[in-house]
Amino acid sequence: MGNFFITIDQGTTSSRAILYDNRINKVDISQVELTQYYPKEGLVEHDLEEIWNSVVFCVRELIEKHSLKPEEIVSIGITNQRETVALWDKKTQKPLAKAIVWQDRRTAEFCKKLKEDGLEEVIKEKTGLLLDPYFSASKMKWLKDNLNLKNKSDYLFGTIDTFLIYKLSGGKNFFTDASNASRTSLFNIQNCKYDEDLLKIFDLEDIQLPEIKENADYFGETELFGGTIKICGVAGDQQAALIGQTCFESGSVKSTYGTGCFLMLNTGKNLVTSKNKLLTTVAYKLDGDITYALEGSIFVAGSSIQYLRDKLNFFNSAEESEKFALEADPSSQVFVVPAFTGLGAPHWKPEAKGAIFGLTLNSGINEISLATLESVAFQTKELLNAMQADGAKVNSIKIDGGMSNNAFFSQLLANTLKTEIYKPKDIETTALGATYLAAIGSGFAKQDDLKDFWNMDKKFLPENNLDQKFAAWQKYLKKLIQ
Repeated sequence: MGNFFITIDQGTTSSRAILYDNRINKVDISQVELTQYYPKEGLVEHDLEEIWNSVVFCVRELIEKHSLKPEEIVSIGITNQRETVALWDKKTQKPLAKAIVWQDRRTAEFCKKLKEDGLEEVIKEKTGLLLDPYFSASKMKWLKDNLNLKNKSDYLFGTIDTFLIYKLSGGKNFFTDASNASRTSLFNIQNCKYDEDLLKIFDLEDIQLPEIKENADYFGETELFGGTIKICGVAGDQQAALIGQTCFESGSVKSTYGTGCFLMLNTGKNLVTSKNKLLTTVAYKLDGDITYALEGSIFVAGSSIQYLRDKLNFFNSAEESEKFALEADPSSQVFVVPAFTGLGAPHWKPEAKGAIFGLTLNSGINEISLATLESVAFQTKELLNAMQADGAKVNSIKIDGGMSNNAFFSQLLANTLKTEIYKPKDIETTALGATYLAAIGSGFAKQDDLKDFWNMDKKFLPENNLDQKFAAWQKYLKKLIQ
């Protein structure tokens, strides 16, 4: 059997391929940043050809750089930005439109109408999700209605995982996995099937949808890299991070800080329906068994730091935000609500806009940088409060994603949440989780083998009480969304 794994991590801001050895140690990484398209206010799109070309480039670069033969690669794993919708021609495999990204809000009015028609409860009961433009179904309907596609048998809808599997397999395999399917608003999380009532609600009864497979499964093979390589593990990015953090036990929690922030609690076989506007979702499906999770989704986390870097030119790299925050006046009463693409849990206000409050003549780059980092911690506290109100007991949280490299932010998080924060040695847990799945799906490893793979790098304990600042931030937030 081969000695390496390659995992494709197709994210919101970049595509990456990561090479792992047969001990699931990271060997190398290739990464290409993606163009973000904002054709109108509230609209966010990606070029599917750019995504595809970037993925092929990254995988090929690793193979060529390390002189790998296809037979040396045990399997490919895939993890992806969830909810983003792709549409392509079945025969030519060519995209028929730009992908509508998960952050996109163009279907807000349509979702509002469904709410007014009293359909949110049935959708929530079947899917575990709230009625929001965030999820895939309304995006699919928008594409169907606005592209005037005639012959429905000639085109295919899918999330990014499905698009990549289809392209990698040369159009042979039209598959998705249970975690990605559970984010479409078309998937009944109780029986793990597409639901006829939901398809009718979203007027999608006549479209073709991919076959749903387990997360560690045979998704086909690719012959694009000089030989045959199997694809054996697939999961949406947040579920992959849960697996990468080895949160296999009920009650374990991870929080990922990438473009957005996603706090996820493993609830085991127990399907918990939130009373506090959190989401119930499929964590993973392995060996016929479904594991559920409770999730809080924040739309803007790391992207708020990118905004300071790219739009306001505060600094040249996101890493510098830590230095600026450390130099800020700690008593500053500047507050940021980073609702650049609306607000997710627990508010679900797609029409909300970002704002800065409390500026004085003494406020500068340092204070706004501090307030932006605090805003991510404060949003996380809202999620944790909602999770605890739903009955969860959380004593510690494993964090990952790019922002977890910021030691100041990680300590800020511990102070705000009054909870122990654990950072692993490998913060790329999204790719790691997909690799674990590829190892299981290929027969290379079993789930129990993976528990010893997680290693802690740093632990952050609560030091300062930030309750007063959090309360002040909440007052400004309420003013903004009333």
